[in-house]
Amino acid sequence: MAEPEERDTGRAMRRGMLGRCPNCGEGRLFAGYLRVVPECPHCGEPLGRYRAADGPAFITITVVGLLLIPILGWSYVGLRPDPLTLSLIVTGAVTVLTLVVLRLVKGAFVGYLWAMHEIDEGA
Repeated sequence: MAEPEERDTGRAMRRGMLGRCPNCGEGRLFAGYLRVVPECPHCGEPLGRYRAADGPAFITITVVGLLLIPILGWSYVGLRPDPLTLSLIVTGAVTVLTLVVLRLVKGAFVGYLWAMHEIDEGA
């Protein structure tokens, strides 16, 4: 059995973060917000076979939690809001950060899986 060709992991992850095909960098990676296209419309790479599963969600929770620490500290110390206002600030920040970071992380994750040849054999 032949060894699969080596792929540039960093470039694949950057392309994935930008929502582009990790192979060609031209085609879209996502059909909608988070659904990966079955295959690249530009180069035909079967991207739907790279299943990210729960990895992006776990990384997103970690990143958003770490980013929330300075947001919470700044809003509490700088603004001194009442508890309801503080909870609205935190809720808004968590929602926006999660929506932005999740798409970036999922794209990078799919790019990493593509670079490592981690195909879902069940698909």
